[in-house]
Amino acid sequence: MLKAVILIGGPQKGTRFRPLSFEVPKPLFPVAGVPMLQHHIEACAKVPNMKEILLIGFYQPNEELTRFMCTAQQEFKISIRYLQEYAALGTGGGIYHFRDQILSGGPEAFFIMNADVCSEFPLPEMLNFQKEHGEPSSFVILGTTANRKQSMNYGCIVENQQTNEVLHYVEKPSTFVSDIINCGIYLFTPEIFQHIGAVFQKNQQDMLLDEQTNGNGWHRAEAIRLEQDIFTALAGLGKLYVYKTPAFWSQIKSAGSAIYASRLYLNQYHKTHPERLATTEDGGPRISGNVYIHPTANIDTTAVLGPNVSIGTGVTIGAGVRVRESIILHGATLQDHSCVLNCIVGWDSTIGKWARVEGTPSDPNPNDPYAKIDSETLFRDGKLTPSITILGCNVTIPSEVIILNSIVLPHKDLNRSFKNQIIL
Repeated sequence: MLKAVILIGGPQKGTRFRPLSFEVPKPLFPVAGVPMLQHHIEACAKVPNMKEILLIGFYQPNEELTRFMCTAQQEFKISIRYLQEYAALGTGGGIYHFRDQILSGGPEAFFIMNADVCSEFPLPEMLNFQKEHGEPSSFVILGTTANRKQSMNYGCIVENQQTNEVLHYVEKPSTFVSDIINCGIYLFTPEIFQHIGAVFQKNQQDMLLDEQTNGNGWHRAEAIRLEQDIFTALAGLGKLYVYKTPAFWSQIKSAGSAIYASRLYLNQYHKTHPERLATTEDGGPRISGNVYIHPTANIDTTAVLGPNVSIGTGVTIGAGVRVRESIILHGATLQDHSCVLNCIVGWDSTIGKWARVEGTPSDPNPNDPYAKIDSETLFRDGKLTPSITILGCNVTIPSEVIILNSIVLPHKDLNRSFKNQIIL
């Protein structure tokens, strides 16, 4: 049997995702109409012999997470449990801490997935690849190709081109190493815990030697990173292989990357969930390209939506409204003739009549098939980097104003136009 583990991080992560992560844990943020995590769970549930999905993170168990897990469990008919870390233990420390839970029932292998990636999740292909490569206890990293410049922002993999064995692994190198990057999705056998255990033991010995630990060494000994501590050591030993996927993949680090991920998933819906895509119908709004509309949304027939638009529960869209490349969250209202381009409109926010809310997309270079989305810093040279516009929850934009390239924190009533501002 198989299991899957999804690493969901915790509250001090996701700072680049503010102000949206104030309202909802980042893994539950809706991308293409469903919570980010649901795409992972759906992919796992389709794998034959998958018995259980474990979420590991250090969010306090909360109502939203519990409700999401109950709904997903019923929908996908699979056991889903949340295991809470006592501290941030890193990508390897978390799974090592809960190794007994992961190994209970005797799975022959298990997937590890980072929650903040968007992918086609070629899990069955990774299983077949593992059977064909190396010994039965070998481990598989999902890789993809990036361009030379961007590859240095990721974990880089040097492979043996005949056997796909990982010969060398470097996390975020300072010079070019390889254009094959780590996708944050792995297939392990239980033997991985021997390797993590060896690092844990070494950390503990180092702590004993280091007299300045002040009694909190246990936390540090158990903080283990799969990438730097495990993969770097395993490379070249005939244990680690890379399966390269030609399918789509992206990180979801910032709010801007959520719109790009939404586009990738909406595009995939033609194959996986055609019922989720809206079409232009008599007496309905005009749909251009891929659009998701929740059945509870109320949309005027003269509105024009798309491409790449996702509209949440209870959203109201008035006459003549234009929405493109945007995510409109639960309960928002877009009044008549407003225009929303490259934006995330927060929960219960209101955009007044004839207002224009617009951002600058941070898309990868469309002429480079290997380009990935850049994790732009929020500021460059002391100025806000132009990116998508984000309205936090319960923001009110008055009629006839223009908001460009701005981030508006929750519960703001604006009274004029703004450009390139963070409005606190």
